[in-house]
Amino acid sequence: MTAYDAERLAELISALPPAPEGWVRAAQQLPRARKALDEIVARARADARFRAALLADLESTLAQAGYEPETALLDAVRTRLSLP
Repeated sequence: MTAYDAERLAELISALPPAPEGWVRAAQQLPRARKALDEIVARARADARFRAALLADLESTLAQAGYEPETALLDAVRTRLSLP
């Protein structure tokens, strides 16, 4: 393997095409999505009524709690809380 200095690596990286817009948007939204997921999971673990509501109707419960019930968030909540 060839050893590259920082300047050569910078040249190689700058030659790459820009990241697709979808990747950029997803990367920008990731911190907010993680925060929302952490809040939901913490609340579900601390509040039995909220957890029961999530089990009964995940999408409506999240919407009523002020979260946008997007597919990625729904899937992440199901996974973290082992919901069906």
